[in-house]
Amino acid sequence: MAAWRRAIEMSLGDADVENLRSIAQSRTEPAGRVQRARILLSYWKQPSFFAVGQTLGVHHQTVQRCVERAAVEGPIVALDDRPRPGREPTITIEAKAWLVSLACRKAKDLGYPHELWTTRLLAGHAREHGPAQGHPCLAHLAQGTVCKILDEEEVKPHKVRYYLERRDSEFAEKMAEVLCVYRKVKLLKKAAARSKAKPTDAVAIISYDEKPGIQGIATTAPDLPPKPGLHATFARDHEYKRHGTVSLLAGIDLLTGKVHALVRDRHRSREFIEFLKLLDAAYPADTAIHLILDNHSAHISRETRAWLAEQPAGRFDFTFTPKHGSWLNLIEGFFSKLARSVLRHIRVVSKQELKERLMAAVDYFNDDPVVHTWTYKLDKAA
Repeated sequence: MAAWRRAIEMSLGDADVENLRSIAQSRTEPAGRVQRARILLSYWKQPSFFAVGQTLGVHHQTVQRCVERAAVEGPIVALDDRPRPGREPTITIEAKAWLVSLACRKAKDLGYPHELWTTRLLAGHAREHGPAQGHPCLAHLAQGTVCKILDEEEVKPHKVRYYLERRDSEFAEKMAEVLCVYRKVKLLKKAAARSKAKPTDAVAIISYDEKPGIQGIATTAPDLPPKPGLHATFARDHEYKRHGTVSLLAGIDLLTGKVHALVRDRHRSREFIEFLKLLDAAYPADTAIHLILDNHSAHISRETRAWLAEQPAGRFDFTFTPKHGSWLNLIEGFFSKLARSVLRHIRVVSKQELKERLMAAVDYFNDDPVVHTWTYKLDKAA
């Protein structure tokens, strides 16, 4: 005759009960943990293996084993599966190390036309060359196993994360010069605010850059407008026609927010000088025009320097951003705004229309100019 199953005394603290209830009601916990939490809570209320089993639809021996383990190891520990021995791994540590070192090389270095590995390509290479390298366990390597091995070592050979190499040995010094100009702008704005007057005409500080390669793309079929209840968006044919590209030469006055701009087919020295002439005509003759700009060849060419030499002393002054320091130039914020609001999805019938719409956009922004302000690390400027 089978032995009588005695009820096991199981005491739960308030914290244990709260944790078990949270797990028992969870929709994200593993099903096994949820079931064991319900078993323990039910047994805590009614200490009967058979009654709990019938209530939860499980065998009474399942309830007994769960309760016995909880009494010995604790209720929260009893919710997890016990570790199982499983099968010994067939891929050796040496084979894994060889595979990871292989993944850290480029596929093209091993004769493949691919620049980087795919997991399928890497698995095939390991199956073909692994046994000859002393790793016979890789003869039947699966693609999924490659993914697991690489995940363990946090290696992603199919991805590229870009970095920026600092190529300007005087980066910090040049950045400080730019920040000093921005501090000057801040002081001029404060002075104008205190006197409740417009910014002084004695100086104009312009953040300048070019936005090249703006594409003039035309549709080959009419866009279809949205229809309530049928089509929520504009519909556009996939085919398109190219009309070439244009360059936007723009500078934003950091004291007033006004944008000065030209749209030309190219952005050589002659176009840059044309922009300088535009600034020269826009400000009084005694205004010192200070430009923040990058090291583009057109800005320092012989043609540009010859034109500047003919201008009155102090009329133009340049402050150059360091190499790979375009993020220091506030005009980039205007270009970003232009790209997101005007150039996004733009279609034109000709390059001339593109030029006209770009200038119309500049006029639109100048109707309500936004005064850009630089604040990041400004207090650290000399």
